[in-house]
Amino acid sequence: MADEVTLLNTWPSPFGIRVRIALAEKGIKYEHKEENLQDKSPLLLKMNPVHKKIPVLIHNGKPICESLVIVQYIDEVWKETSPLLPSDPHLRAQGRFWADFLDNKVLDCVRKILLTKDEKEAGKELIECLKLLEGELGEKPYFGGEKFGYVDLSFIPFYSLFYSFETFGNISIESECPKLIAWAKRCLQKESVSESVADPEKVYHFWEQRKKKLGLE
Repeated sequence: MADEVTLLNTWPSPFGIRVRIALAEKGIKYEHKEENLQDKSPLLLKMNPVHKKIPVLIHNGKPICESLVIVQYIDEVWKETSPLLPSDPHLRAQGRFWADFLDNKVLDCVRKILLTKDEKEAGKELIECLKLLEGELGEKPYFGGEKFGYVDLSFIPFYSLFYSFETFGNISIESECPKLIAWAKRCLQKESVSESVADPEKVYHFWEQRKKKLGLE
């Protein structure tokens, strides 16, 4: 019996993009269901009753929530193809550390840029975080070494927000972190990434409208 895989998602979400890239890397066919977060579907509320948010992966009727948990699940279930996490326990732990850094330190800056009026100060904080990530990348083509992996997959969806960060936060990521931009362009050469990451200008206009509605212009 073939696997039934469904992704509940919304197009601008970097967290949903993570899952889309992971599924593409594994070559998994799935049904994509676009959610309206202002009017959440009964299916979303049923499958994620705790947080009531996307993304949710539904695999043979069973839900898995939270993007990094979903990515690790995908890597474990379809382990024969394109492993995302390294086999070495220390390297796996390091990968999880940096993914956690993204979802805490970096995401905190992202929220301040997009959802408060402190964009300029948050922009400076974001650059500090990105420089730490650039230091971890070093001279390697990808965070895990020679191959695209877990940290790359966790981070590259935020590339769709870089234009928004620069515009709202009055920063230049390319001048401050040129190696990260080179890394991002390298990732975008992969079909799994280029076909999953949202268009940066479209994302910017989405958040521009959102800011206006929230009175954060």
